[in-house]
Amino acid sequence: MQNRRAPLVCVLSVAAAMLSANAFMHAQTTSSLPSAPAARVAPAGPTHPLTLEEVISLTKAKNLNLLAAEQNLLSVKAQEVQAGVRANPNLGLVGTDVSNPASNPASPYSYSVQVSRLFERGEKRRWRLDSARSTTDQTRDQYALQEQQTILSVKQAFTNMLLAKAALKLAQDNLKDFRHELDINKTRYSAGDIGKLDYERLDLQLSQFESDETSAELNLKQSSYQLQTLIGFERVADNFDIAGELMPPPVTSTLTDFEQKALAARPDYKASQDAIRVADAGVKLAYANGTTDPTLEGEYDRVGTYNSAGFNLSIPLRIFDRNQGNKETAKDVAQASRFSEMAARAQVYSDVAQAWAGYLGAKTMSDRFNGHYLDEAKDVLSIAQFAYEHGGIALVDYLNALQDDRTTTLNALNSYAQTWMAIHQLSFATATEVAP
Repeated sequence: MQNRRAPLVCVLSVAAAMLSANAFMHAQTTSSLPSAPAARVAPAGPTHPLTLEEVISLTKAKNLNLLAAEQNLLSVKAQEVQAGVRANPNLGLVGTDVSNPASNPASPYSYSVQVSRLFERGEKRRWRLDSARSTTDQTRDQYALQEQQTILSVKQAFTNMLLAKAALKLAQDNLKDFRHELDINKTRYSAGDIGKLDYERLDLQLSQFESDETSAELNLKQSSYQLQTLIGFERVADNFDIAGELMPPPVTSTLTDFEQKALAARPDYKASQDAIRVADAGVKLAYANGTTDPTLEGEYDRVGTYNSAGFNLSIPLRIFDRNQGNKETAKDVAQASRFSEMAARAQVYSDVAQAWAGYLGAKTMSDRFNGHYLDEAKDVLSIAQFAYEHGGIALVDYLNALQDDRTTTLNALNSYAQTWMAIHQLSFATATEVAP
């Protein structure tokens, strides 16, 4: 019998738990989307296994939440045009006694044309534009954060599917090997080399391997559907497949490097800095709105056969209302935005430190299994199998060795997946691609 052994059902339950968490996160972001028309035909899945890079590229192009957020960004940017418009002039036309001009010489007909325009002072247009452009920058960074969160969910779902594929492969190999072992022991039982109790206990153990394979198949299908939904496929396909390594790569950067990268790239931290610029522009606009805007009017009059021209200048007297309340509010908002920026900076350091600690812990466990426990478990199983087949140990000792090997393989697979999850979280915390 070969030394390969599959993980127990618990590897599948752990992966299923990860998928359930990702499904909840995805449900929070997609619950407001309109339902798709039922008449559409399900599209065919990709014809080749997709890499993580291809999956991420498809997500950016097809994820409906990201497409909706992109349209929202465009709508916010359009407000820059509105912020830059100038006040429209007003045109007035007045005519009196025009129905019968010659009927009353003492009150001849008259026409009057007035053109007026309000002139903004205090650089109001400039600060409106500044505020609108800063708001666009802030919205753009918020969109980048949403994209980053979506990509994190996709990476986690991708890793879960890789784990499910590995679990299914090992479950199938394990079932094949154990059936071969069972055939050997059936021959021994027929020859009287082992008793009926030992053979039937081995035969009962086969049900566990069959259950492992069935659960692994279901888990792989569910993880595939979850990943396809995150990508943005309208209908899931059974021929969808991915390609990647479950063994995690080493990370060479230091904690200090990651902190500096995060401060330079984190979209939420950039958004907090944009909020300061929006608030500062709001303060300047509030003071500008406290200035007086004069209205200048030019007028042309014709009364009978006489022509005349004139003008009118209207200047509001800002005696009581100088926009003082809005000025104070704007200053308080600006100060609050600075505190928020400091809090966002502290959160960056905390997130990176936590993600780094999570990676170190997961990598330590992964290295232990990869460098020691897996080989040792297989060696123990090989010795126990040989000893049992030659009458050196009891069946219960062989089954215990079989159980230990399966449990160790389970823990190894989960440690690899957890290390990948920690790498994805570190990439999210630093807004960079950590994996080489």
